[in-house]
Amino acid sequence: MNRRQQRGITLTSFLVVLAVLGFAAFIAMKLFPMYQEYYAVRSAMKGLSGEPGVGDMDPAKIQDLFFRRLYINYSENVKPADVKFERIDNGWQMRVNYEVRRDLVGNLDVVGKFDTTQDLTRQGSAE
Repeated sequence: MNRRQQRGITLTSFLVVLAVLGFAAFIAMKLFPMYQEYYAVRSAMKGLSGEPGVGDMDPAKIQDLFFRRLYINYSENVKPADVKFERIDNGWQMRVNYEVRRDLVGNLDVVGKFDTTQDLTRQGSAE
């Protein structure tokens, strides 16, 4: 008697692959908003660097403009205490350093630490 050999993946193997892919999608859904907010912060900082005369502005005014830009992107994790300014030769160096913590599963959290800088020069040109 000649048996045909079956090929392919069994139902159990398919369920294991599906569970792994589902868990990876779950992790991605938790991480995506954190990185989306980080790119909104970067975009706001780059936009500020293009403002004419930003290097001559008061840091409080620059911070106000920065948070107005973040408000449009529904950013909720960056606080005024996370934004620091340091005087450089031709303007300011703006640094945003913040942390985001999200629940993952049960008592496990995922933590994202974000730190970025942008030079804000008198000419208003991006770095």
